[in-house]
Amino acid sequence: MDNLTTCAGRVLLSLMFIVAGFGKITGYTATAGYMESQGVPGLLLPLVILLELGGGLLILVGFQTQIVAFLLAVFCVLTAFIFHAGPEEFTGLLKNLALAGGFLMLLARGPGHWSLDEKFSSSRTESH
Repeated sequence: MDNLTTCAGRVLLSLMFIVAGFGKITGYTATAGYMESQGVPGLLLPLVILLELGGGLLILVGFQTQIVAFLLAVFCVLTAFIFHAGPEEFTGLLKNLALAGGFLMLLARGPGHWSLDEKFSSSRTESH
């Protein structure tokens, strides 16, 4: 059951970031404009896309999981306070903080057995 729930947790955490990253590509100009309206340079958008889409895909397959989980946790906290600071955004703030908590759990726990990290780790140990 542990392997299944850890894998399911990774999949569920990753989905929103994969979809959001892809959405930022298709709505690039609007997203850059929104970022700038919140005081964040639109020039950072390629990095945001890389982190959301690329990081989401890496979490999905469980590769470099703990590094990416840390980066996404920091990203979630930053975006919580930059984009969800007002009282009308309180649910968004809590959602981002909850996601950060999920990523911190993944950082502490690791990707689980059903992951590329585990496969490559096992390959290295078996070859010695």
